[in-house]
Amino acid sequence: MIRDVYFADNLSVLEQLPSELVQLIYIDPPFNTGKKQVRNNIKTVRSEQGDHSGFGGKVYRTEFLSQSSYDDAFTDFWAFLKPRLIEAHRLLKETGTLYLHLDYREVHYAKVELDKIFGRENFLNEIIWAYDFGAKSKKRWPTKHDNILVYVKNLQKYYFNSERVDREPYMAPGLVTAEQVKRGKLPTDTWWSTIVSPTGQEKTGYPTQKPLKILKRIINASSDSDDLVLDFFAGSGTTGQAAFELGRQFVLIDNNIQAIETMKKRFAGLPVNFHNKIDKGG
Repeated sequence: MIRDVYFADNLSVLEQLPSELVQLIYIDPPFNTGKKQVRNNIKTVRSEQGDHSGFGGKVYRTEFLSQSSYDDAFTDFWAFLKPRLIEAHRLLKETGTLYLHLDYREVHYAKVELDKIFGRENFLNEIIWAYDFGAKSKKRWPTKHDNILVYVKNLQKYYFNSERVDREPYMAPGLVTAEQVKRGKLPTDTWWSTIVSPTGQEKTGYPTQKPLKILKRIINASSDSDDLVLDFFAGSGTTGQAAFELGRQFVLIDNNIQAIETMKKRFAGLPVNFHNKIDKGG
């Protein structure tokens, strides 16, 4: 089983991999927000010298553990991303699928570029991942969603297995049968799912960590057992975690040392190989 993590510039690794190697590519590149993304890793403990109260009047204090960050600003975002998307197209099998996770700042540019690279006929979906967490603006409609563009290598041959996808409750259960209510419905192209809780067990402390549930849905739908999954903006390693739990192979790439350290902790004890650069011969 291939379960590899590379600490390297992703383009240099991608260029050395053989064509039509990968069944599924999920990437969550920097959103080009122009800001430094920061996540503080904290824990709350009981203390008589605490600064806030909790359940039952008990007193707590917050301890700072660590901080991770990365710069999310590019002078020419598409000069950076486009050659990597061209490589993604080359690396996908004829049955393969690309999921490109962005937000409103760049998604419209991405659609135009991917139409050129993959062909407009191979555009499958735009998934809206909607959540309700964080600050709420009073000067505009609060921005509470991400965009995931889905392109296939070949519209006549791509793999999609709706039977493995997790199901959701009906929004109007009174309009369907009891059997349908019990089974639930297939998700549409709008996914309502919370972000990773800053205080939950799933958190790694990485600034842009995505929920395991989202990646499992994608991997279940667009790959089969033992297929190879690629994420070349690996971040906290959620794609690898989901792939491992679902019996897939994976290759993860990131050039941020904090991402690599996060993944080393996340995959501790698992049969995952870490490389500083791609081995000769691919």
